[in-house]
Amino acid sequence: MTSKDRDVFEMGPATLRISRKQLHTGTRRKLQEGMQKALPKEKLGVAVLKGGEPFLIYSTDMEGTFRQESYFHYLFGVQEEDCLGAVNLQTGRSYLFIPRLPDTYAVWMGPIKGLDDYKAIYAVDEVHYADDMERVLSELKPVALHLLCGTNTDRAVVSNPAFGFSLLLHMQRKTAEELEVMHYANQVASAAHVQVMQQIKPHMMEYAAESVFMYTAYSRGGCRHAPYTPICASGPNGSTLHYGHAASPNDREIGSNDKHAVVPLRARRIGSHSKHEMCLMQLERLAAISGMSRVPIADREIGSNDMLLLDMGCEYYCYDSDITCSFPASGKFSEDQAMVYEAVLAAHQAVLQAIKPGISWPDMHLLAERHILAGLKEGGWLQGEVEDMLEQRIAALFMPHGLGHLLGLDTHDVGGYAPGTPPRIDKPGLRSLRTARVLEEYMVVTVEPGCYFNPFLLHPAFEDPSQAPFLNKKRLEASLGFGGVRIEDDVVVTADGARSMTNVPRAITDIEAVMAGAPWPRQPATATQAAQPQHLTMAEQQLQSQHSGQSDTTDVHNSKEMQKPAAASSSESSGMMAGVASVVQSGIQSLGLGKK
Repeated sequence: MTSKDRDVFEMGPATLRISRKQLHTGTRRKLQEGMQKALPKEKLGVAVLKGGEPFLIYSTDMEGTFRQESYFHYLFGVQEEDCLGAVNLQTGRSYLFIPRLPDTYAVWMGPIKGLDDYKAIYAVDEVHYADDMERVLSELKPVALHLLCGTNTDRAVVSNPAFGFSLLLHMQRKTAEELEVMHYANQVASAAHVQVMQQIKPHMMEYAAESVFMYTAYSRGGCRHAPYTPICASGPNGSTLHYGHAASPNDREIGSNDKHAVVPLRARRIGSHSKHEMCLMQLERLAAISGMSRVPIADREIGSNDMLLLDMGCEYYCYDSDITCSFPASGKFSEDQAMVYEAVLAAHQAVLQAIKPGISWPDMHLLAERHILAGLKEGGWLQGEVEDMLEQRIAALFMPHGLGHLLGLDTHDVGGYAPGTPPRIDKPGLRSLRTARVLEEYMVVTVEPGCYFNPFLLHPAFEDPSQAPFLNKKRLEASLGFGGVRIEDDVVVTADGARSMTNVPRAITDIEAVMAGAPWPRQPATATQAAQPQHLTMAEQQLQSQHSGQSDTTDVHNSKEMQKPAAASSSESSGMMAGVASVVQSGIQSLGLGKK
């Protein structure tokens, strides 16, 4: 790497090269120009942001894996811990403050980078040591320090002090450089999902799917981290929305064909009964005798008739992808599996076609519900009028989660219920939406309709006089071991439509072909399948889709070619900016630095 491109981030020759200077100069400029529109010049000072810190796991001396704080990464792209940054909102000049490390650091952690190294790598105007921060900021004589201290309105989590205004609107609308990184993360995750689709077989463990995905994403795409815990659910586990957590770590062996059982504690294979498992079998017999309720088990083997629901994404340069694929372990859809899948796919396609700036996200959720309800009615699971079902919130029995969420530096990106935006709707299903906003150009959202046969939702509904008339109890009870189907793409809102960045087979014919060994993306018969996943730019993916006849779910939906966003289109943010003035010393103290 030459001295001219020291600011470039990459994870190897086959991975995306990112110019930190180009990306973060753009995000800092958006911040500066947005604040200049929100506040009079005499009130503009210096924005100060604190980066992430190392942390220990509980009471041990074992450090957790560090990942940079998202707001700090957005403006500076710094990989190291214990740094701070500042932006002069009047001049746009950027400052980085790094820890002064002892010589012994080099023994354990490697060479210590100097001030000039940080300046070249992170393309900022000035770099100083953190213990000089108070002096440097004082010399600037700012009229105010802007520090962040606010509440995550999605989950009521209060952020640590970093600046006194919100970055929400700036981060929601992505720059062209950000979109290219997110597109790359989608290409890597898409290729990893295809690998899983081609390798997973009945009688494997669920975590085999997770391991294939993570191996492919890291070894071939340089994506070290998963932005959330992978969900690899088979059979009835697919009805548990956040399956894969610590108590159910994707540890079912796919294919044991027992629809319901007492939850075992460890993974096993059929026919290998340890003493521990013999005890569990005795407990199961006792449960049957006593009439204890039974729940979907967490470690069944993948059966040939099992539906798989795999929700996995990867992260590149802290930007996330979030993709869900659903398909049968056998490689061939049964009649019921096809009916449920087609209902969800119809909802998915309808939303992709309808998305454009100015569209209400709750309206998209209701659109998805209509298609799912219609499909379930056609398949004999429901009866009655779809509009009446919507009124009684029947759809929430089958899709209790929201249609999707904002995506960016975090899986659930900032600003879902920011001040001045529509409030949460307090109705089943709709209250689970992570935003009720009107969509804007350059937002990125996940589109993830789903349909699940969850006994904890359906059994009470069978006894509810307002819901039971719509439910075919016999048909539904026979499907309680089905699990669920979810189809999830990551979608950019364009000037007049939307574009999916996800590139996986969606049509049933494509899924069955890929599971039988066909290449993806589809190639001419004379072409050979590439040994490595293809990491295409957005323009290249669109061109390939047009040439290959790829299914519409990964093509352009009612949109023009992606154009570069304006670097700082934030005039609408003025009502959401809350400048907090303070003297330099009190601002430094708010960050936990300096004398108190």
